[in-house]
Amino acid sequence: MAGADEPAPRLLRVGVHLFNAGEFFECHEVLEELWRQERRPIRELYQGILQVGVGFYHLGRGNFRGAVNLLGYGLTRLHRVPPGAHGVDVGALFNQATRCRERLLELGPSRIDQFDTRMIPKVGWLPRSTTAEK
Repeated sequence: MAGADEPAPRLLRVGVHLFNAGEFFECHEVLEELWRQERRPIRELYQGILQVGVGFYHLGRGNFRGAVNLLGYGLTRLHRVPPGAHGVDVGALFNQATRCRERLLELGPSRIDQFDTRMIPKVGWLPRSTTAEK
């Protein structure tokens, strides 16, 4: 995928930091800017993380349908991205977000409040190669 082997752009690093801090609305704002600027297929990574984050934002607001749908949209996008794009551990995020979505579906809308938020993944970085990030 074009761009996947490049170092992570600054806005991606900022967006991942916000995601990992549970600041999903702010993460959306940052990654949307990056996604809109990018025309290459690597934009799927940015939008995928963004949509997974929005899914968790909806979860925090008790919006079952929004959480399940946005997690699904984000997972579809992340599935298209190489596992180590920009150094992001895409595979781990995909697997953990999938488990969250499956758990939400098990609980259903009437028990969304029983979702264990400790399941919400962090976006991880793979070990750096010999090329330095800009």
